[in-house]
Amino acid sequence: MAIYTPLNKREAVRIAEEFGLGDFVSYTGIRNGSVNTHYLLETKRGRFFIKIDEVKSEVEVKQEQELLFYLKRQGCPCPQPIKSKKGKYYHEFHGKYLSVSRYLEGVELPPEALTPSHLETLGHTLADLHLIGRGYKKGIDNRFGFTKIVSMYREVRKQLPSHLKNIVRVLDDEVVYLENYLDNNLPKGIVHGDLFSDNVKFKGSRLVGIVDFEAACRGKLIYDLATAVNALGYLDGRYRIDRFEPLITGYESLRPLSLPEWDSFPNELRFSALRFTVTRIKDFYLRKMDEGHRVYKDFKEFFDRLLILRREKSGGMEDILLAMATGYDYRKYQKSKPSK
Repeated sequence: MAIYTPLNKREAVRIAEEFGLGDFVSYTGIRNGSVNTHYLLETKRGRFFIKIDEVKSEVEVKQEQELLFYLKRQGCPCPQPIKSKKGKYYHEFHGKYLSVSRYLEGVELPPEALTPSHLETLGHTLADLHLIGRGYKKGIDNRFGFTKIVSMYREVRKQLPSHLKNIVRVLDDEVVYLENYLDNNLPKGIVHGDLFSDNVKFKGSRLVGIVDFEAACRGKLIYDLATAVNALGYLDGRYRIDRFEPLITGYESLRPLSLPEWDSFPNELRFSALRFTVTRIKDFYLRKMDEGHRVYKDFKEFFDRLLILRREKSGGMEDILLAMATGYDYRKYQKSKPSK
C-alpha cells in the first residue's frame, strides 16, 4: 500500500457516486506498502478502501477478485470488491484499474504486540486458507516464484552501486544454492504470499480480517508458512522460538506438515528472505520517489534474516532448526497395526 497515483477530491466524490457508496465525507491516502496505491474513503454510509492496481493487467485484476469472491464464500475474512452502478467490480483509472471494497474494521498490530495467542490464531488461519484453497481450481500465476525472482535480481544487480559488493556476493551465492536445493515436489495450492502483521486485523484476540491479496497465487504451501515465520517469528534481530512455536502449533492444528515439508523448511525460509530482499531493492532502494507518499521498507531487514539463515550471523537459528528437526511427529503418520 502506498500512493503512486494521485487522486483528487473531485475524483473521490465521483468514485463514491459511481459505486453507490453514499454522500462523500472525506478521503485520505494510505502510505504503508510498496506496490499499489490505496485511499481510505469515508461517506455517510461508512468507510471504504480504494485500491489502484499499479502493476497488474486487467486479467490479473480479475483473477485476484475471483479468488477473493471464492474465499469469502468459504468463510475467509477477506475484502470483497463492490460492484459499481454499471455492474463492474473495477474501473479503468488513468490507464490502471481501480476497485473499491468496504474497509475492514479492526487493528493492525505491530509485530512486537502479537502475543502467543495471536500467533497461534494466525497459524490456524493460514492453514485454513490453504485447506479452503484446495477447492479453487482456477490458476493464478506466481509472480514471485524462484525463476522470476532470479530474473528480477539479475536486472536490479546491474543497478547496484559498488559499495554493496558484499551484498551482491551473498545474493549471487544464494541464487546458486537455491537453484540446486529448492524442492519443487511439495504440496501446492492457494497461498497468500505476504502474511505480515500489517495485513491482518484483530479485535482484541479475535482475528477479523486478512487483507492485501496482491501476491496471492498458486504456490508451495510451505513457502507461505515460511514467509509468515520470517515476518512474524523474527523480532529484535533474532528468530524467536517463543514466536515460532505458537505459529506452527496453530498451523498444524489444522494441517500437519509432511516430512518433506519439514526437511525443506530451512530452504523455504531462505528463499522467502531472498524474495523480499530482492523485491525491496527493486521497489524501494532503486525506486526513487517522494518518501512523503509511502513508508520506506529497508531491504537490509530481510538481508539480515538471510545472513542468519545462511549461518553467517548469529540470531536464534539454532533453536528454530532444532524445533524443525524434532517437529515431525512420526506417530501421526503411522498406521495402527491390527491387533492379533
